[in-house]
Amino acid sequence: MTNALFDYANGGRVAGSYLQPLLDAAAARGVSPQALEREAGLAPGTLEPLPESLPAAAYVRLLDLAAALADDPHFGLHVGERVKLGTYSVYGLVLLSCRDFGHAFEQTIRYEQLAHDLGRSSMQVADGLACYTWHSRFPGATRHLADSVFAGIRVFGNWLAGAPLPPARLELMHGAVPELHGEYLRVFGELPQFGAPANRATFDAQLLAWPVPNADVSLYPVLQQHAERLLKERAQLDEGIAAQVGAAIERGLSQGQVRLASIAKALQLSPRTLQRKLSEAGVNFQQVLDQTRFALARDYLRQPDLSLVDIAFLLGYQEQSAFNHAFREWAGVNPGAWRLTPLRG
Repeated sequence: MTNALFDYANGGRVAGSYLQPLLDAAAARGVSPQALEREAGLAPGTLEPLPESLPAAAYVRLLDLAAALADDPHFGLHVGERVKLGTYSVYGLVLLSCRDFGHAFEQTIRYEQLAHDLGRSSMQVADGLACYTWHSRFPGATRHLADSVFAGIRVFGNWLAGAPLPPARLELMHGAVPELHGEYLRVFGELPQFGAPANRATFDAQLLAWPVPNADVSLYPVLQQHAERLLKERAQLDEGIAAQVGAAIERGLSQGQVRLASIAKALQLSPRTLQRKLSEAGVNFQQVLDQTRFALARDYLRQPDLSLVDIAFLLGYQEQSAFNHAFREWAGVNPGAWRLTPLRG
């Protein structure tokens, strides 16, 4: 089931530095930024000079378009192989100041959002094994996305270690393509398990204690402080425009004035400007609308005097059935069933 509140496929950004390996891999195969712009329907100059950032959804689409234009079935792997220190923005420098690989993984989980909103990382350690999982925000993406992420981790990890790391047991969610296996072996050292339930790499937990050679740990406090400041600025940006839009939506719901154009007018912005500001904050208008409606719906459902018909009207729905359908998407149950649940979130 797709939950609109947690579907980031239309939101989020990719830093320009993270886009660079894609452009480099495409250029090495004769595909220019201008050709990619034309194929993707982007305005001239979108990709060159390198933008400060790009919508995450546009990045995922560019991966597929570049692979097709380059006629390269291994394009995701080749993008990952071009990852460098600067690819990961500020958080790459944080990794270079880590005392060991365990510390580096912790910082990845904390700061990878400074480089991209393509997915998030998690780590579990049990029975002497470490399991790193990458949770894609684009579950419908082709193999090029996961391939690029894990190839990049492999290449950057080897660079950070100053030597090839022992191969991990890699599992990828996308299906196998037997004729491509040789390139996976070359890049990862072992053939991944395809069609897995998650994108993850499992390895000996002792690797987490390996020191990072040439790490300047004295710089870590300074770099961490800088990274934390960037996270705070991003959170403020997210909260700022999203909160304003949410408040405007709440004011307009019962009058049915909750279209993008009407909310933009209420905020004294053009619809295009509002869309851009929301995109920069990593969300879109529909997500904020759904979040606002879901929060209000839960408040209204706690009021026993309000019928479901009343609540549907207050949330701007023409029919109760439309409200029922939306709430079931958000909460996994009908509003009537949710109201009867003893512990309501």
